[in-house]
Amino acid sequence: MAVVSKKIPAPDKVDVRTALLSVSDKTGIVELARALADKGVRLLSTGGTHKAIAAAGLAVTDVSDVTGFPEIMDGRVKTLHPKVHGGLLAIRDDAEHQAAMKAHGIEGIDLVVINLYPFEDVRAAGGDYPTTVENIDIGGPAMIRASAKNHAYVTILTDPADYPELLEQLTSGGGQTVYGFRQQMAARAFARTAAYDAMISNWFAEALSIDTPRHRVVGGVLKEEMRYGENPHQKAAFYVTGERRAGVATASLLQGKQLSYNNINDTDAAYELVAEFLPEKTAACAIIKHANPCGVATASGLLEAYKRALACDSVSAFGGIIALNRTLDAETAEEIIKLFTEVIIAPDVTEEAKAIVARKANLRLLTAGGLPDPRLAGLTAKTVSGGLLVQSRDNGMVEDLELKVVTKRAPTQQELEDMTFAFKVAKHVKSNAVVYAKDGQTAGIGAGQMSRVDSARIAGLKAEEAARALGLAEPLTRGSAVASEAFLPFADGLLSMIAAGATAVIQPGGSMRDQEVIDAANEHNVAMVFTGMRHFRH
Repeated sequence: MAVVSKKIPAPDKVDVRTALLSVSDKTGIVELARALADKGVRLLSTGGTHKAIAAAGLAVTDVSDVTGFPEIMDGRVKTLHPKVHGGLLAIRDDAEHQAAMKAHGIEGIDLVVINLYPFEDVRAAGGDYPTTVENIDIGGPAMIRASAKNHAYVTILTDPADYPELLEQLTSGGGQTVYGFRQQMAARAFARTAAYDAMISNWFAEALSIDTPRHRVVGGVLKEEMRYGENPHQKAAFYVTGERRAGVATASLLQGKQLSYNNINDTDAAYELVAEFLPEKTAACAIIKHANPCGVATASGLLEAYKRALACDSVSAFGGIIALNRTLDAETAEEIIKLFTEVIIAPDVTEEAKAIVARKANLRLLTAGGLPDPRLAGLTAKTVSGGLLVQSRDNGMVEDLELKVVTKRAPTQQELEDMTFAFKVAKHVKSNAVVYAKDGQTAGIGAGQMSRVDSARIAGLKAEEAARALGLAEPLTRGSAVASEAFLPFADGLLSMIAAGATAVIQPGGSMRDQEVIDAANEHNVAMVFTGMRHFRH
């Protein structure tokens, strides 16, 4: 049965006379304590926070002196006490609550400053099971939730970023906080504990190999507010999760305008694709437009990889995103800035290249400090009306698959290399996806069509347009390998690929009409391999 409120109105302004400070992240805590003490606020604290404040020469009372009970069990039990939680939860204008406080010697606590054990950091650092469990905070969330629930009388802070706002409140309000401020801090506090608990519950699911926990929560921390979402009438913000995986979420913006919603989405798509290619083996460049690649290539150096990626579809590349798998150098930067580009992302950038890109003031330059591991497990999520679709990341790698030759003619070594290259790219193209490749370079890409035949035709047309633009006698699809991210349901798609000039095909297989498709390949002396793994991308 729901608890019924006594409907006692919350005061607008509340004096801050007593503050409880207990933080894991001690950034700015001594400075805050000193500012509070200067305003005549009594300081209570625990453990390491108490030591830090006392060492600064400030008067501070240990919570154990308030409760009359020492910290026990390695500090696991120190604030879980009626004299603490009574001081947090008491409704000061309720006569019964006032009587209880007086009867039990409970003093009100007006301000609580808490941040939690660094569970996220311990998990990200690969802490073992006992260490990770030990860093699950109990008393902190309990005090945060108690304070936030009673925000009518208590101000709760959970982030050092909020300290200046609090001090401004106290200075302008003569030592008081206003109700609207306490409401805002309470909202932030509940969001913080929710995200913290989400991280813990997801870790447990991962540690215990529970693929579908009864409750699944996704938590994040606001990185930045966006001017708008996919369209100007939509509101948006960028949140980062606790996953420590190199990419757009961890990248540093070295120059250029704020990234838009679409910039972030497309940059993520570009960087995930280019990470499929190990930098120690080959340089790679991916050019993305509207979350689909319009050109991908590998080479011995970045400059050549970029030029080859651009050659696939230089028209679509205008205003696109460029992702590189190696440090951006001056020579490559000089070439890139010739084209209007929205974003460049790379693991790092040389000082010379940085100066070159700076000539284009609005061009965003991101360095991620590394590449995302394409094999790393993780979760992806998508909202639907009234629900959340959650799945494991598509970390399937063609190198790990046992390719099955299903035609009379086996692929040549060059065809096999082009097949695997094309299949890597097709994994990152919206379904239905068809990708032609030759000599480590995309020759034509067909994306997102309702018919796989149309995807094959569009990719072929793109290749013909690129050939004309480059002054080539024939498109690169002649003698190419072609990849389909899902099985070919009929022979018509294959025939379109053959018409474009493909001599080798890689696809998952698994259609009821596989034999019909294989027969067509044999009839045209085309090599075909099955991967047994599809890569739908919607």
